[in-house]
Amino acid sequence: MALEYVRETIHLDQVAGDYLESPFDRRMRGYMMRALAPWMPPDRGDRAPRALQMGCFHGDLTVNLAAAYGDLTVVDAQETFLEHTRKRVPSRVRFARSLFERWRPAERFDAIFLVHTLEHVIDPVTVLARAADWLADGGRLFVVVPNGNAPSRQIAVKMGVIPDLAALTRSDIQHGHRRTYFMDTLERDVRAAGLAAVGAGGVFFKPLANFQLDALDGSAIVSEGYMEGCYELGKKYPDLSASIFVVAERGTP
Repeated sequence: MALEYVRETIHLDQVAGDYLESPFDRRMRGYMMRALAPWMPPDRGDRAPRALQMGCFHGDLTVNLAAAYGDLTVVDAQETFLEHTRKRVPSRVRFARSLFERWRPAERFDAIFLVHTLEHVIDPVTVLARAADWLADGGRLFVVVPNGNAPSRQIAVKMGVIPDLAALTRSDIQHGHRRTYFMDTLERDVRAAGLAAVGAGGVFFKPLANFQLDALDGSAIVSEGYMEGCYELGKKYPDLSASIFVVAERGTP
């Protein structure tokens, strides 16, 4: 098992050099915060809520989380990602370099964010179960993954770009994805980890691929109003969104 973790660290270092988030990916972080906001824990009164981000990449979501939470910890196994993110957030944000499977936090958290990360890990149920152990009483785990059923992927199948919706695209492989999630498979892994869903949904109805949205963003074709319309439509049709999410709690019947 120790050798497996060594190999995983090497794998992450290799992937990091090719990992580039598109402008659309960065915009998605703001949409995700808006979608998850109804389930985020309020101030406890005796102290500010403690939040944990598992996997930071280049820090786009970390910037949003640092604005929402005065007490934020970030754990990631890739030093390049950590260095890049440190420069973008206040010094009060704590950082730890570790694989999730090896990390042992000194405290529990009211909110844990596992965003566009679960598709990368070796054993998603193990990672979810460890995150569940790190939740404080009444704490919530926010799991967001790319949606295998997004219209842009359905179009790619009809075009012959990928053989089926579960297949990994060239970009998926380049970014180190190990699996494609759908709402039923995401909920299955959450349950298998001993967690119970208290909320679920989709973020941003996605008719175009990332590179198409990037090329057209800000034009008369893909205006700000168009993007906002796609966000609102994602609430109505979560199964056709760019990303899907589950909000879960530990020990809920």
